Amino acid sequence: MSDILQLVRPQVLAMQPYLPPESEEGMRLNANESAWRSEADNSVRGLNRYPDPYPETISARLAGMYGVKPGQLALTRGSDEAIDLLLRLFCREGVDSIVICPPTFGMYRVYAQVQGAGVIEVPLEPEKAFELDPGKLLAACEENTKLVFLCSPNNPTGQLLDEAAVFEVCRGLLGRAVVVVDEAYVEFADRASLVNSLDAWPNLVILRTLSKAYGLAGARLGALISSLEITGLFKRIIPPYALSTPVLEAGEALLGPEELQELEQRIEQTRLLRNNMARELAGLKIVRKVWPSDANFLLISVDDAAAVDAAFARDGILIRNFSKEPGLENCLRITVGTPEQNEAVVAVLREQGNG
Repeated sequence: MSDILQLVRPQVLAMQPYLPPESEEGMRLNANESAWRSEADNSVRGLNRYPDPYPETISARLAGMYGVKPGQLALTRGSDEAIDLLLRLFCREGVDSIVICPPTFGMYRVYAQVQGAGVIEVPLEPEKAFELDPGKLLAACEENTKLVFLCSPNNPTGQLLDEAAVFEVCRGLLGRAVVVVDEAYVEFADRASLVNSLDAWPNLVILRTLSKAYGLAGARLGALISSLEITGLFKRIIPPYALSTPVLEAGEALLGPEELQELEQRIEQTRLLRNNMARELAGLKIVRKVWPSDANFLLISVDDAAAVDAAFARDGILIRNFSKEPGLENCLRITVGTPEQNEAVVAVLREQGNG
């Protein structure tokens, strides 16, 4: 039995995966679908038919875009479903644990709690620029720690995690645990994805999504990328017909050459707007610190986050106040918007600073 198989819940190894009916074209009388299509249905496939359970076209396009083999990629409903299913795949209720590095994406903890897995915290320290300390993380891992979640660029702090530190964690946990690097915002960073390192680290999993840089937050389309072994195990527990027909068709339309070229221009524009906005905010009296960002948002520190948040709300601008998170007292996260939206943000902060 391989090292990875030894980490998987025995119930998953023993189960017989569900096999949906064949989905080939023809007289479809094998899936108990409605024979009639609504006149309001403008999809290509037809919403009276189940979606393709094995959407090979979009899987192949994403695999090509990410530079991996199609078998290394599993489509998911955003990154959230991948997090949930990884917990179900590896963690036994009341026995196994995960490691997270707060402040970070809150759903790692939520899905662990749903699964009944323990949560070990190894905080990123603001005094050290929220750097990952691999030695501290490895020392915190227990015998039954199965998953380590690392968000890079990290949400809500915005910075990439040091590549060497991530690999040190992978090395220290070979045969012991799976390291999950959530790259939801990596398109906005100057460094490439860690996907090119999958062959070197058999316990590494990469999460990607089209929700952020590619503008499909409303569609919920993401991908888990790993070794053929881990991805194959992951596919055993994905629900049948997980991705709806409108989502698959939206994804295929987005991933055409012309559309991708336009999206790359938008991503570059977002980077420029982020950097310009960071410089403007750093020059404002009310802003105590602007944290460096490799994402499409900025984390700032102010004297009274509640008052500033209220000022934004009065102007109809929604931001996120992270003051309740350890290490983020009086910190606000602001998404980079259009030039006009960014100007409105700066205007509110300038007015508050002069008040």
